[in-house]
Amino acid sequence: MPVINSNIDKSSSSYKSNYTYNKKIASELQDLKEKIFQMGSKANVKKHIAKGKLNVRQRIALLKDNSSDFIEFSELAGYQVYDEYLPAGGIITGLITISGRNCIVIANDATVKGGSYFPLTVKKHLRAQEIALENQLPCIYLVDSGGAFLPKQAEVFPDKEHFGRIFYNQARMSAKGIPQIAAVMGSCTAGGAYVPAMSDESIIVNKTGTIFLGGPPLVKAAIGEVATAEELGGAELHTKFSGVADHFAENDQDAIKKIISIIDHLPPVTNQVKVDYSDPIYSSDELFGIIEKSHQRPTNAHQIIARITDGSNFEEFKADYGKTLITGFAKFGGFPVGIIANNGILFSETSLKGAHFVELCNQRNIPLLFLQNITGFMVGKNAEKGGIAKNGAKMVQAVATATVPKITVIIGGSFGAGNYAMCGRAYQPRFLWVWPNARISVMGGIQAADVLYTIKLDQRRNKNLPVDDNELEDIRKSTLEKFEEEGHPYFSSARLWDDGVINPADTRNILIHTIKIIKNNSNAIIKSPVFRM
Repeated sequence: MPVINSNIDKSSSSYKSNYTYNKKIASELQDLKEKIFQMGSKANVKKHIAKGKLNVRQRIALLKDNSSDFIEFSELAGYQVYDEYLPAGGIITGLITISGRNCIVIANDATVKGGSYFPLTVKKHLRAQEIALENQLPCIYLVDSGGAFLPKQAEVFPDKEHFGRIFYNQARMSAKGIPQIAAVMGSCTAGGAYVPAMSDESIIVNKTGTIFLGGPPLVKAAIGEVATAEELGGAELHTKFSGVADHFAENDQDAIKKIISIIDHLPPVTNQVKVDYSDPIYSSDELFGIIEKSHQRPTNAHQIIARITDGSNFEEFKADYGKTLITGFAKFGGFPVGIIANNGILFSETSLKGAHFVELCNQRNIPLLFLQNITGFMVGKNAEKGGIAKNGAKMVQAVATATVPKITVIIGGSFGAGNYAMCGRAYQPRFLWVWPNARISVMGGIQAADVLYTIKLDQRRNKNLPVDDNELEDIRKSTLEKFEEEGHPYFSSARLWDDGVINPADTRNILIHTIKIIKNNSNAIIKSPVFRM
């Protein structure tokens, strides 16, 4: 397979400027994550530990295999969304390795609002279950939650994608033979009690873990009975009498050992294959100088690919046709992947090239990786005459109907219908990651400002009204500010429009982990021939 030739000039002013800017925003991202990793307030953390409990991140650290990576999802969930401080959305989810087996972990953080569920907490929980379901991965629940956050009950309880969907998903996962293990390490009340009740095996920690549909205040109010939390739902009650829990644990550490043992005794995964592979020949640190800090200038996608693929190898498809879209085959961790990367705007010919390549990968059962940096489709008289709408639609249809697993990384701009053609969130990629330099919106801020400016100007002229330049400039300024705020990757990730904002230098490692797990469930459905476009 050919090696991508890279001759970047690291001494150039543009490289140095890009490098400084991208290093800065990557450092800012890490600083924000470090703050989020501290969990709830110091007082809440201290109170939690005083009960003899491990904090949620300590639990995960003990659960995962030594020297393995924990690929956390959506660390920025809930960031600056609510009046209340909600680090990581009050719940930690991610890809974890236990006894050599890839699993999904969903762990409540009781130091954040008692582990209660805000709307985005529910969304994050459901997203982790979706990943487990799509990729046939065992799901581990570390339960320590007070249930729904009552002041927002109308946004949490009744709708299709609200709290009840958690248990619907559990039933569907169980029906598909996906193992689910719950460890109750704290409160597990009301509807939340169904998490351990609907898991394959449940563990409960003595003196700290409780499971009940109605806690002491509700029981007293409803039937006048006075009971303690331990009497209603403690470890002895549920392991000796009710049978709601299967295993008694003395403490958090004991519960974690039990989870590891259960996972270790699951039937072996027969299709996990170790493959030899080589690292890229170029340094990932050079990505920071290659990524253009301005979205007005395209980043050279070949240079990005050269720093994330095995051996910097890339077998390009239609290299001399439709050059604003790069397509071709590479390997990550030894596994073949089809890459579709933007190298400029989408024209009719690039759309057809993209559609052709998607069909080809689907035919060969090869997963697709989209490196998204797109301003959108070409506009104008010539583009419309050339059929940009129908040709662009072909690529959108090919992406929507491809049954191979898809992964998307937004490495720059993600604007307009280009987001759809390049497998944005609506097109259900198995994973979607975002770089800190990315911007996501219906169009670029400058274009939006110019559109609204022009509309307002035309309205005044049509009505023969005087043109107020200051008012028009205020419209332009406010639009730019709005699009900059709402297009920022932190805004996106806070609302779970992606699976996390990642450091560009970590991209290869994350992709190798995720491609390994999607290979375990790569079942393409072929219903048509490859139509040459």
